[in-house]
Amino acid sequence: MNESSQTLAPTPAPVVAAMNLRPANRAAGRLDGAGIGQTIGTVTVADPVFSCRNVDVHYGSKHAIKGVSLDVGKKQVLAMIGPSGCGKSTFLRCLNRMNDTIPGARVTGQILLDGEDIQDPARDVVQLRARVGMVFQKPNPFPKSIYDNVAFGPRLHGLARSRADLDELVCTSLQRAGLWDEVKDRLTQSGTGLSGGQQQRLCIARTIAVKPHVILMDEPCSALDPIATARIEDLIDELKESFAIAIVTHSMQQAARVSQRTAYFHLGWLVEVGETDRIFTNPRHRLTEDYITGRFG
Repeated sequence: MNESSQTLAPTPAPVVAAMNLRPANRAAGRLDGAGIGQTIGTVTVADPVFSCRNVDVHYGSKHAIKGVSLDVGKKQVLAMIGPSGCGKSTFLRCLNRMNDTIPGARVTGQILLDGEDIQDPARDVVQLRARVGMVFQKPNPFPKSIYDNVAFGPRLHGLARSRADLDELVCTSLQRAGLWDEVKDRLTQSGTGLSGGQQQRLCIARTIAVKPHVILMDEPCSALDPIATARIEDLIDELKESFAIAIVTHSMQQAARVSQRTAYFHLGWLVEVGETDRIFTNPRHRLTEDYITGRFG
């Protein structure tokens, strides 16, 4: 059943109570996207690392992202939520031009990273993806040793002048990813031999080893058990002291735990954005409220 034909089920009272929603006037909007109009909330932040304006994404004839404007702030976590197919992962991939790898994809609008246009044809995409690292839904360690997984980026970008510098960078990255104590005695073993949660933290260590400005995370815990998920969430909380983080998640509980701002997407539109506490306790758009209280999604 597609989203436009869904019948809204009554919201279970315990769910609404648990969200602690406060009564408020809600902007209207339909599941088919009609009536959404302008984004509710403040899309700008005082100190953005990313500033996106009127971003549209087409996959051939499909209009996947529709005029989205949104800032990503320095040293904070932005969570992007919404039902499957709403465009949140597509928008995330715009931030390091991963959509360039998809045949027929076309991105328009302005996306500035520290004031520089990342859409500029002269932009070195390899360098861009060093500044804007990405952690994917499924852990994807290279079929190399744990050491070489983390050292790969610094070697590629010439970030270490000596083996001692590289050793220190690998050690520091694994420590920041909360993995050093678990792997320090087996750095020569394959990264693919680690558990799922360890592999994801290895991928995070590999990402931060190239000293990015921003870390993008596309449902990084969806394939992990609750204990491994908790470790990743604790790590996100630590990493935000040094990096801007944008995370796509289907878990509203996770969004509430790890983020300072939350953006709700629906059928390619950015419906509402604001401080996470406000979004989850006093949403201003009916679609946002319906989603977080479980009426659809």
